[in-house]
Amino acid sequence: MMKQWWARRRAAARAQAEAGMATVEYAMGTLAACAFAAVLYKVVTSGTVSGALRAVIGRALDAPF
Repeated sequence: MMKQWWARRRAAARAQAEAGMATVEYAMGTLAACAFAAVLYKVVTSGTVSGALRAVIGRALDAPF
């Protein structure tokens, strides 16, 4: 009887530890995605890249049909 109780207790503790770890992993993944989005936004809105994008769009709109 006592062995079964300890086995159930260990299994419950293991499951709880894994559930908490998944939450931390999701939080770190979300944080990394937000940081990547912020860096990408800064790169795309920089003067050099913005000018290049405008030039590409301008050439595409001025293309003869």
